[in-house]
Amino acid sequence: MSKFFYIARNRSAEKVTGIEEASGEEEVISRLQAKDLLVISITPEYSDAKAERRPEVALRLKFRNQHYRIQANDLVLFCRQLATLLGAGVTILKSLDIIAQQVSSRRLYSVIKDLQRNMEKGLSFHEAMSKHAGVFSELWINLVESGEASGNLAVILNRLAGYLERNAAFKTKVISAVIYPTVLLVVSLSAFLFMTVKIIPTFSEIFRSFNITLPLLTRILLAFSLFMRKKFLFILITAITTVYLLRMYIRTKEGRKRYENFKFQLPLFGEFFRALTVERLSSEMATLLESGVPILYSLEIVEHSVDNLAMAEIIRKIKEEIRDGKSLREPFEKSGFFEPMVVQMVGIGEEIGELSQMFKRINTFYQEYSETFLNRIVSLFEPFMLLFMGAVIGIMVIGMFLPIFKISQIGG
Repeated sequence: MSKFFYIARNRSAEKVTGIEEASGEEEVISRLQAKDLLVISITPEYSDAKAERRPEVALRLKFRNQHYRIQANDLVLFCRQLATLLGAGVTILKSLDIIAQQVSSRRLYSVIKDLQRNMEKGLSFHEAMSKHAGVFSELWINLVESGEASGNLAVILNRLAGYLERNAAFKTKVISAVIYPTVLLVVSLSAFLFMTVKIIPTFSEIFRSFNITLPLLTRILLAFSLFMRKKFLFILITAITTVYLLRMYIRTKEGRKRYENFKFQLPLFGEFFRALTVERLSSEMATLLESGVPILYSLEIVEHSVDNLAMAEIIRKIKEEIRDGKSLREPFEKSGFFEPMVVQMVGIGEEIGELSQMFKRINTFYQEYSETFLNRIVSLFEPFMLLFMGAVIGIMVIGMFLPIFKISQIGG
């Protein structure tokens, strides 16, 4: 026989705790249900000091080769596992306990344990999550609150997990598309710097022994190489300082607004950044509306989670006009930010009562557009970069060998 510590609630929603001695958890659940108690969690009691140390030892062994930070995939897996366990009828505290034993992130483990502790003190799930706003976004917290209020937490979490999985898959595709041109650019710049700092100075020593006037191209290359060698540290420090100061400025409200406007006005890439913003908006709106969150409350959540000041301002104005009795289509069109296709689809979705489905279709369109755009840019960037670096290195090689050709002609 083992002892089990239980937490439950009676018909008056009051918390009831205690210890039961039984052969297993199922027997404890049966006893508590016979007393008309709603079981929240059941955990085994450790009888001695040695046993109490076992979880700590197990935790050290578990995390020996795993990471500390909470990655996007950790949250996706956490949400999917929680939705599955709750859907199977497992209590929320028991579900959290099961998931905690499987997570790969040490920090997420600590967060889950803190969620358990706060819920055992009587907080609801969304209230416990709100204490970790750095981990769980406003979208998470509000969807969980909606699920708790409607009694469909498992269903809501399934939808949230679907949103997170789609978002993670899209980000992975974007990153994968950007990796190759980034690597190509770094390799090209490294080759250029190596020739400038290492190869050209070697030829410079050779040319000093020649009693000839060096060609103009050679003199330019030698002067550039000398400048780079003397000023390289200064240039590097200046570049790092400039990037740091720009990042600090962008963190300010005014700097961030200017940076966002600059991105949206860029030729060719401006439409791409606009598409990414609309993709994020439509994805969150689809998930919220599908989960039964009212339109105004959905806009309120998206306004604070869209991570774009320009879009947040647009959403705030849309929200105010809807409060004044206007349809969703009118402020969308009035903003001037959205393409006519988006405005029309929002209007149709509003008229037929399928707004969440329309936002899903908008999201699918902009995901496909973004992926296609990146694939095209990458396919154009590769030959352009190869031709550019080929031309640069070719000019450097010609500049270094021109004096040798001149000497051979004199000698002949």
